[in-house]
Amino acid sequence: MLLLNPSSLRINVLSGLTVSLALVPEAIAFALVAHVSPLTGLYAAFIVCLLTAALGGRPGMISGATGALAVVMVALVSQHGVEYLFATVVLMGLLQLIFAALKLGKLIRMVPHSVMLGFVNGLAIVIFMAQFGHFKTLGADGSLQWMHGESLVIMLGLVALTMAIIYLLPKLTNAIPSALAAILIVAGLVALTGIETKTVGDMGSIAGGLPQFHLPDVPLNLETLYIIFPYALILAAIGLIETLLTLNLIDAMTDTRGMPNRESMAQGLANVVGGFFATMGGCAMIGQSM
Repeated sequence: MLLLNPSSLRINVLSGLTVSLALVPEAIAFALVAHVSPLTGLYAAFIVCLLTAALGGRPGMISGATGALAVVMVALVSQHGVEYLFATVVLMGLLQLIFAALKLGKLIRMVPHSVMLGFVNGLAIVIFMAQFGHFKTLGADGSLQWMHGESLVIMLGLVALTMAIIYLLPKLTNAIPSALAAILIVAGLVALTGIETKTVGDMGSIAGGLPQFHLPDVPLNLETLYIIFPYALILAAIGLIETLLTLNLIDAMTDTRGMPNRESMAQGLANVVGGFFATMGGCAMIGQSM
């Protein structure tokens, strides 16, 4: 009945818009890190976010393609190709389902609070450092070079304006999420004034339709299993750790209690489905969830 409440409906719609707009550049960026098509990241954001929201055990959790998984995937894609990645994502999901079936999610509550603080702050530093790559452009020789001159000033100005809106707007009103307002205001300003700056579209083409069912095109033999199993095991572990630490953090912030085993089950199911729809899979996203 929560969604039938007008106030709750407004909050959920505005929050959903904010997260969905913020997910697009992140999903594209993580797909490029993994050396796959931007659509592979966007499909993951759609499928993983939808299934975990519907079936998961923690209200307020946002899941999708993540950088923590992408940095592991890049080695697999570089050596064996993207079809092996899709097979790995399916196996990753199956391993997560086994974890949930054994009801091991409750073990996350044994993690010390100091580890939680290190996880949150370490991830913040990683995310911050990753933004510097957006201050580079292709030079005349085809190599990436740091921005300079007018383009750098414009980029810094838009970043500062966006951050100012996010920080100052809540002091005036909470009628609309400050992050959503910042995206709409700054994007509208750039579009109306014709300011020349980098856009999400510059990161990669996102032209395409809805995800289609796709069986991974890999040989069904032991050799394939030997290739994908180590990656699937690592990805499953990373995904579960990040998901359950995020769940634990939101539990502490909201003074409520989520269901880690149910969330693990939802993550596993989302990755199994995602692997059969040519996505890079995913896990919880602490930044979006916050």
